[in-house]
Amino acid sequence: MLLNYFPIFVLFVIAALFAAGTVIMSMLIGKQKPHAEKLSPYECGVEPIGSARQRFPIKFYIIAMIFVVFDIELVFLYPWAVIFKSLKMFGLIEMGVFIAILVFCYIYVWKRGAFEWE
Repeated sequence: MLLNYFPIFVLFVIAALFAAGTVIMSMLIGKQKPHAEKLSPYECGVEPIGSARQRFPIKFYIIAMIFVVFDIELVFLYPWAVIFKSLKMFGLIEMGVFIAILVFCYIYVWKRGAFEWE
């Protein structure tokens, strides 16, 4: 039984050795001349402003969570569309209820002011 997993183990060992070998070879062969400009953080070609430890407003996280929730919920539309004909009227009513709940939640979040930037 375990003999069936041997090729996977060999592949894992080869991948680990390749990764470790690449890192070690780059440390041995590559030039290492650290200076202030190389060690500074790089932010899209712009000089860093302020501390990296600054706090972000909670709005960023709320918008991200709302996006993920609505995006994940809309993923459920694809499997429904694939088997729509076999579900007949029941599937149509259930998807109508599902979309109504999504619209209600969207309106609720909108009225609570989650999409307003100050």
